[in-house]
Amino acid sequence: MNAFNLRILEADSIFYEGDCVSLIVPTQTGAYGVLAGHANEIAAIVPGEIKYKVYENDDFKVASVSVGIIKIEGPDVLILADSVEDINDIDINRAKREAQKAREMLEKKNSLRDFLLARTQLDRSVNRLRLHNKYYNEDNFDF
Repeated sequence: MNAFNLRILEADSIFYEGDCVSLIVPTQTGAYGVLAGHANEIAAIVPGEIKYKVYENDDFKVASVSVGIIKIEGPDVLILADSVEDINDIDINRAKREAQKAREMLEKKNSLRDFLLARTQLDRSVNRLRLHNKYYNEDNFDF
């Protein structure tokens, strides 16, 4: 199977840069798959999981992603996201604390900006907990 160039960039760092043979990203319309030779496209990414294979016979690598965009142009695929985190690196306690803090901010009903920031934080934290639970068969929603 042919590979394509994949770059996954967070707001402040490079998460992954290299070859990829298969990629699945979460979009508003569902999971979106990319293989080599895919048509050029730009799409919004929603909080969820990114799955990618570096080699055809490998298992998918999985990461939690927040909001972002994907740009497919020829053999190059670029993902720009606020945050990307390998599921093995998810800090459950931190995610619970952040979710609780976001819930408290939502209850205060401050400005629209504060509401949107809190909602984004809550989505990101709940996504991290959901993915950790999915791959490690643990129940981490007691926050």
